[in-house]
Amino acid sequence: MTAHDCLSAWIAARLAGDERVSTWREERRAEIAAGVDDTRFAGLVSLASRFIPRAALAPTDAELEEAEVALAGWNPERWDLLEAARVELILDHARAAGAGFEAALEGAFRYADDGELRALYKSLALLPGGEQFAWQAKEGCRTNIVPVFESIACDNPYPFRHFDDVAWKQLCIKAIFIDAPLWRVWGLDRRLSPDMARMALDLVDERRSAGRDVQHELWLCLGEHGGERGLESLERELAGDRILGRRAAALALARAGRTERLQALVETEGEPTVAQAMRDALEGHHDQGAFRALDPRN
Repeated sequence: MTAHDCLSAWIAARLAGDERVSTWREERRAEIAAGVDDTRFAGLVSLASRFIPRAALAPTDAELEEAEVALAGWNPERWDLLEAARVELILDHARAAGAGFEAALEGAFRYADDGELRALYKSLALLPGGEQFAWQAKEGCRTNIVPVFESIACDNPYPFRHFDDVAWKQLCIKAIFIDAPLWRVWGLDRRLSPDMARMALDLVDERRSAGRDVQHELWLCLGEHGGERGLESLERELAGDRILGRRAAALALARAGRTERLQALVETEGEPTVAQAMRDALEGHHDQGAFRALDPRN
C-alpha cells in the first residue's frame, strides 16, 4: 500500500463507530476529488478540527510496519487522528489538483495555525514530487515552536532525503537548542560528519565555560568524527557526576569505536545505570535509537 492508502485505512477503522464524522470525512474527500479552489482547500484543512477528534492515532505494531514499508523512515507513532485526517485531505488534493497543487499548498502554509502547520509539514514526505517543497520544510526548521519543529524534523524522512548539508547540520544543532529529541531525527547516524562533530564540541565547550550542564544529546553528534578532542571531552563527561550525561557519553564512546576503553571503564563503574549503559554499548546497542532510553519525555 502507498502511504496514502495506509492513512485512509487507519482513519476509516478508527472512525467506523461515528457515522457523523465518517460522513463528513467522506463528503469532504469527494468534494476535493471533484475539484476545489485554493481557498476552499485551506478552509477544509482548517475545518477538520471541528469534526475529527485529536485523540492519539496510536498505530499498532503492524501499522507501523506498514508505514515503514510504504516509506522508509515514516513513523506515525506520535501522530494524532486530526493530523492524520488533515494529511489525508492534503494528499487527496495533491492527487486531484495536479500542477495547481504547489500554489494551493503554499497558500495553506501561509494562513495555517500551529496545528495545521504540523499536518502540512508531516505531509511533505508523503507527497509525490515533495522535493520541490524543500524551501518550505527549511522554514519549518527555523521556528522555535517545538511541536511545529518536530513535525518536520522528527520521525520524518524528509530532511534526510532532501536537505543539503548546511540545512541538515542546522536542523540537528537547532534540535539541541530548543530541546527537541535529536534521537528521533531519522537518518542522523548516516549523516554525521566532521563538521557536525566540531559544531557539537564547540557547544560543549561553550556550555562548560559558562558553568552549564552539557545536553546529553550533543554526544549523539560525534560518531567516529570527534577525534582526540571528542575523546577528551567524553572522558571528562564520564568523570563527572551527572548520571544522564555519563550514560550518554558511554554510548558515544562506543559510537567512536573505543570499545577497549569502555571495557576498562565498565569493570570499575559503580553507578548501576551507567554500568548498564556501558554494557549495552559494548553489546552493540549504541545507535541513535539507544538514546531513546535516555529521553526523560518517554
